[in-house]
Amino acid sequence: MVTFLRFARAHTIVGTTISLLALYLMACRHLRTSDWGMFGLTLFSCLCANVYITGLNQLTDVEIDRINKPYLPLASGAYTVTTGYAIVGLCLVLSLVTCFVYPPFLPATVIASLLIGTAYSVPPIRLKRFHFWAAFCIIVVRGLIVNLLLYLHFRWWLGENPVIPTTVWLLTAAVFTFGVVIAWFKDLPDTEGDAAYGIRTLSLVKDQKWVYRIGASLLRATLVGVAFFAFREGYTGIWIGQLAILVAFELIGRRLDLDAQASIARFYQNVWLLFFAEYAVFAVFG
Repeated sequence: MVTFLRFARAHTIVGTTISLLALYLMACRHLRTSDWGMFGLTLFSCLCANVYITGLNQLTDVEIDRINKPYLPLASGAYTVTTGYAIVGLCLVLSLVTCFVYPPFLPATVIASLLIGTAYSVPPIRLKRFHFWAAFCIIVVRGLIVNLLLYLHFRWWLGENPVIPTTVWLLTAAVFTFGVVIAWFKDLPDTEGDAAYGIRTLSLVKDQKWVYRIGASLLRATLVGVAFFAFREGYTGIWIGQLAILVAFELIGRRLDLDAQASIARFYQNVWLLFFAEYAVFAVFG
């Protein structure tokens, strides 16, 4: 089970689960109804797509991961390449079969995510080679597709017209920036392997300090902006939550040592925790 979670990248599984649950709870609160069976199948379909995307990325990055992430199952030999392809293929089929149970927004979400995830990893397109397009893939899926299409999906199948309220737009704005930051920060500890195999991440095109400085400034500005708008609109819990996340980000940033791989990895994991916290704020107060 531990090996599978490493293959699936547990933090992305948790991120997908939390984001779907937050959007579902928001839709339930807005419409004063629920359908947990629909949520369960939606989550299953999206998690299968998640494992397909993360697994495919590892299948195309085995040599790079032996330098950057030797603990991953394919890089370490815990899984054979054949096993990797079997898991990825099964998850692809399951995600496609189950998403069509709830058209039209769930199939749109899953298929768009699968196509972008494939383009991110697979030659000859392999968008991950280019820092702009690599970030674009993560931003579009995590920031736009998941939040907007899945909220519309939940709302549609809970029996209402597919419209997007202000709080969902605020969530999308915050998560959009988190998508940018995660896309940039994820490569901070991986410069050695990326350089060896010609993956032109922003950390190589610029440098690690530049990436951290610009990414941190962007996240600060977004959190303050969302807090200000939420304050103006009377969403007390949301603006307080944004300021709390901002304070937490400043605290973890002070502990970051860009010359220590362990410190960078810990910082990146903490950014994901703040990403989870953002969804939690909106799940409760959105």
